[in-house]
Amino acid sequence: MLDRCDFEPLFFAPFVSSAMAIDPAWIDYNGHLNMAYYNVLFDRAVDEAYDLVGIGASYVKHQKRSLYTVEVHLRYLRELQVGDPVRATFQLLGYDNKRLHYFEQLFHATEGWVAATSENMALHVDMDTKKTADFSADIAERLSRMKASHGMLPRPEAAGRRIAMPEAVAPASA
Repeated sequence: MLDRCDFEPLFFAPFVSSAMAIDPAWIDYNGHLNMAYYNVLFDRAVDEAYDLVGIGASYVKHQKRSLYTVEVHLRYLRELQVGDPVRATFQLLGYDNKRLHYFEQLFHATEGWVAATSENMALHVDMDTKKTADFSADIAERLSRMKASHGMLPRPEAAGRRIAMPEAVAPASA
């Protein structure tokens, strides 16, 4: 994790995580990365992005505030295997005084293809009351800077998608 120092971070668009590798223990009986561990990889990238903004583990410890993920839409696009190197990107799509909406993509780190995407909504929570809380002015300012940088990117095509079965077409009557 990043150690927050007395510096103002630069918000590259998108944020790119550290390289990560697929652990052999994460492989399921189908011979590929179990679906739960895609979330682990995305979560590790979120931790890095949150640290950059100043809302990571140190923030929870010292400010008694955190972010709770309340909704996720994950798409599995391509299988990952043991040892595959990956990186995740984080793009802040929007925020208000208590919420973050962001989109992540998980890439094979050497071949460049997208393995999965994850769209998320998170709530800012006071850890003592377990109720939503406004971001402080300094955090809101950093989120504004990140959003300005990430706002220059095109909105991901997969953002805002929903899950639904196509409506059945009734057979033509004879």
